[in-house]
Amino acid sequence: MSDNRVPEIKTVAAPDGVEGAGFFATSLEKVVGIARANSLWPLPFATSCCGIEFMATMGSHYDISRFGSERPSFSPRQADLLMVMGTIAKKMAPIVKQVYEQMAEPRWVLAMGACASSGGIFDSYSVLQGIDRIIPVDVYVPGCPPRPEQVLEGLMRIQELAKNESLRRRDSPEYQALLASYNIK
Repeated sequence: MSDNRVPEIKTVAAPDGVEGAGFFATSLEKVVGIARANSLWPLPFATSCCGIEFMATMGSHYDISRFGSERPSFSPRQADLLMVMGTIAKKMAPIVKQVYEQMAEPRWVLAMGACASSGGIFDSYSVLQGIDRIIPVDVYVPGCPPRPEQVLEGLMRIQELAKNESLRRRDSPEYQALLASYNIK
């Protein structure tokens, strides 16, 4: 005797929005977030061995272009992700801040490696003990130097921030107070 029962089909609930035949409606904020997250243009500010790891991340084996970041921008006016990698001397701090200020909103910052995050092993008078002393940092990638997989993880965290950020957050009093605490207009 054969069993002619049809297997039960499991369906997934539709995401938030209105759907129908051939269309799906959602909010403009979500569409802009997805577009921002998948088209980040990083500005690499590399000074030490972390820059070599970033170069490996850009190569074909790790392929950062899978995440929409294959176009590194060496102009702050065309970038929206500042990736600070390596040791930052105190004499370089005003330049890093100037580069950050020249970037258009929305902008994000990724501190890559122990030196950019905390000064690393260089606890001296000439080394900045973390770039968060001069500009706000969104994601820290630990390591000395961090592996390319960690860099990609940091990039994915930035993508999540970009995707879920409201369009009005940059105009909020909290964000303006954060920039004012760094003397950034």
